[in-house]
Amino acid sequence: MTHTVDDTHDPRLASWVESANAPDAAFPIQNLPFGRFALNDAQPRIGVAIGDSIVDLQRAGLVDHADLRELMASGAAAELRRMLSSQLRDASPHRATLQRALVAQSEATMLLPCTIGDYTDFYASVHHATTVGKQFRPDNPLLPNYKWVPIGYHGRASSIRVGPQSFSRPNGQRKSPDADAPSVGPSRRLDYELELGVVVGRGNALGEPIDIADAERHAFGLVLLNDWSARDIQGWEYQPLGPFLAKNFATTISPWIVTLEALAPFRRPFSHPQGDPPPLPYLDSPHNRAAGAIDITLEAWLQTQAMRERDHPGDRLSASNYRDAYWTLAQLITHHTVNGCNLQPGDLLGSGTMSGATPEEAGSLLELSAAGRNPVMLSNGETRAFLEDGDTVILRAYCEHSQYRRIGFGECRGTVTAARPLR
Repeated sequence: MTHTVDDTHDPRLASWVESANAPDAAFPIQNLPFGRFALNDAQPRIGVAIGDSIVDLQRAGLVDHADLRELMASGAAAELRRMLSSQLRDASPHRATLQRALVAQSEATMLLPCTIGDYTDFYASVHHATTVGKQFRPDNPLLPNYKWVPIGYHGRASSIRVGPQSFSRPNGQRKSPDADAPSVGPSRRLDYELELGVVVGRGNALGEPIDIADAERHAFGLVLLNDWSARDIQGWEYQPLGPFLAKNFATTISPWIVTLEALAPFRRPFSHPQGDPPPLPYLDSPHNRAAGAIDITLEAWLQTQAMRERDHPGDRLSASNYRDAYWTLAQLITHHTVNGCNLQPGDLLGSGTMSGATPEEAGSLLELSAAGRNPVMLSNGETRAFLEDGDTVILRAYCEHSQYRRIGFGECRGTVTAARPLR
């Protein structure tokens, strides 16, 4: 299945929702991402973002339920997006009807877009894997399987929250290299990870792998994802198994799911670097080679407590691009199911930290500060090796092309608070 460019991507389209026509609007009429929200009655509702407003799909009579997973599983969202594109355009005869269904985003409380049944986090950036690997294995940073198999691990879905989120610094065991025994207490090396999340739409039956030619039909869209990581807890507990308490205390995602249909103009050719092994046949297809990559600029920002008290918006720490991922979203879905694993609507697949080839494109403080050896200097004179209490991390993303309208993902925002005392 391919997602093609059509009239909904026309850069000349304008909306009668004036805020959607601003050049820097994250949610112009060419985007129309899906999400869930609540108003004063606290009842969940399904909405589509347009400018600084939300189309309440129930109030508009376009859905009769508040379960976005049902819409995702049915495959009807693509046609619904097309219908809304027509009805939200300038001079649309549906303006009066749809205007009554508009809600200001400032009046809504954003909820998780859907119930997340399962969460898998991958390791799809070869640059992140190499930089981190050098800290542990300077002469052999990449393990032998990295360029053959999409590496992933099963995370915990119950601790995923939608931003803005505040969470307590995690406690856990950590052991310094010169200590005889581990100690337990608050993490001293708390970090963020700049990621994208793939939200599964249509699932597959247990025992039935998803062919790569069909994989994108099972992806509903993308969100921003911050996989908070306690590096000191991780370093002690990961031997011999994978991430556990260092990761499962908090994961933050952005509220709006940007659909693959909206991302069609930003698809790019995909290939592994020359000299690397080609993907095995089950991870290869003509479409994946022609348009498997997606050109999405990703940014990580940090606002410290001192900055917030002075109305400082924060500093951009880094920017990278999803087109540099070593494995595409189609390959992640196909590999996840090659053994017959069943994906379900609402499952979340993390990309892993998205870092680029240069130091300025690092997607975590672990990389930016060289594991704490070279703290990052901030514009107000503060420094950070790892996150401190009161720090807010803001992830942002957008797609740009000279022939198409810029679209955005909104924000994925989370704030670290002090650890809860242990008894």
